[in-house]
Amino acid sequence: MIRFGFYKGGKRKCLTFSYDDNRKEERELIRIFNEYGMKGTFHINSSTLDKNSEFITSAELPELYKGHEVAVHGLTHPWLDRLPPEEMVYEVLEDRKRLETLCGYPVKGMSFPFGSYNEDVIKALPALGIKYARTIINTNKFELPESFLRWHPTCHHNNDIINKADLFKKARAMSLFYVWGHSFEFGVRDNWDIIKAFCEKMADDPDVWYATNVEIYDYMTALRSLEFTVDKSLVYNPTALDVWIEKDEEPIEIPAGKTVKL
Repeated sequence: MIRFGFYKGGKRKCLTFSYDDNRKEERELIRIFNEYGMKGTFHINSSTLDKNSEFITSAELPELYKGHEVAVHGLTHPWLDRLPPEEMVYEVLEDRKRLETLCGYPVKGMSFPFGSYNEDVIKALPALGIKYARTIINTNKFELPESFLRWHPTCHHNNDIINKADLFKKARAMSLFYVWGHSFEFGVRDNWDIIKAFCEKMADDPDVWYATNVEIYDYMTALRSLEFTVDKSLVYNPTALDVWIEKDEEPIEIPAGKTVKL
């Protein structure tokens, strides 16, 4: 049997983090992530950069988030579903434009400020260059999203992530553990020990791909773009990314631009 059963490198599992609001505590959070080899996506309200000492500065942004991902969170952190269409478009596009100027690459993802969205917002996102958008609806599961434009995370970092880590490690199928939150919450609750313990527990697992949100989106898009012959004897990868499929429970690499005999 052939199916989509592996992430990058033939790994069964993936771990990603998502944090909002570009507060000063992200300096410490990123230091922890870097220490343990974690990858995170940081959703930024670019109008608050340089606002005061509570927020990250625009000057430090490129180096601070290096190796991670910068993404949209609305220019001024608005309730997107309460805005006129023109204003909603401006909030997303202007945030994206400012962030791209600072980070030097296309910004393709976002999280919804306050978790607010409606069907009009969702329908507008592709035309604004947004490929995925994270909600604040916890699934408490290790599953890929049904829609990347309504990407529901596994859980908030205060939602028993240590015990969930044990369940995740036991999972056998293709699994995704998606943790979200706000870095300032660690300061408010004085519980930095939670994220440190979690990262230490999850570090250096040979069966886990540590990825940003956009890396997961790009990989799954490439994986789902594979073209099979009718009898499944050949598969062509038309994308620029190497991907891995499962055949009889074993990983098979399908290099970018190549046709592979199965």
